[in-house]
Amino acid sequence: MEPSAYPVTFGVDYPDRDLNRLSTAFRIITVIPIAIILSLLSGAWGRYEEWAPAAGAAVGILFIPTALMILFRQKYPRWWYDWNLELLRFGNRVAVYLLLMDDRYPSTDEKQAVQLDFPYPDVERDLERGMPIVKWLLAIPHYIVLVFLDIGVFFAVIGAWFAILFTGRYPRGIFDFVEGVMRWHNRVIGYALTLVTDKYPPFRLSP
Repeated sequence: MEPSAYPVTFGVDYPDRDLNRLSTAFRIITVIPIAIILSLLSGAWGRYEEWAPAAGAAVGILFIPTALMILFRQKYPRWWYDWNLELLRFGNRVAVYLLLMDDRYPSTDEKQAVQLDFPYPDVERDLERGMPIVKWLLAIPHYIVLVFLDIGVFFAVIGAWFAILFTGRYPRGIFDFVEGVMRWHNRVIGYALTLVTDKYPPFRLSP
C-alpha cells in the first residue's frame, strides 16, 4: 500500500559526480559566511542547532503572528507564507552544503539542488482555529525521534566526509538517510511552526 502524500514535500538532487574534495575538507570553514547571513535573517546568531540539520531557522519563522492571525482572524497573510517558505528553502540550501550533499555554494535565491514546497493554506477550509495552540505539544514525539536521528546524521556525515575525500563520491545510502531526516524535519516544521497544514506528520524518512 502506497504511503499517502504529505503536503510538505522535500528532496535533494543526488550529485552523481565527483564532488570537490578541497571544499569538502574545509566545509566547516567555507560555510561560515553564508551561515552568518542565515543567522542574521533567522535571529539564530551563534546557535548552530537552529539551522542544521533541520535548516529550520525557527526563530526567523513568523510563528507567533501567524498563530494569532489563524486563531483570531482565520487568515494567513500571503507575504508571511512567502517569507516562511523562502527562509526555509535558504536554510535548507545552507544545511545541504554543510552536510556535504552539494559542493555548490548556497544561493540566497536560486533553488539549486534543493526542492522544498508546501501549499498556501485556505485557512477557513484547511486549518482549525485552535490547532496552532496545541501543535507544538502534539509534535513532541517527533522531537524525541529527531534527536536520535540527528545523532545518526552527525556520524553518517563524518563517514560521508571520509568517503568524499578518498573517492570523490557521496555514498548513496548515507545520502538517502540524511535527505530523509531533513525531510522529516521539514514536515514537522510545516506542521508545528509554519502552520501550513493540520495533517499530522508521518513517522518516516521516505517521501
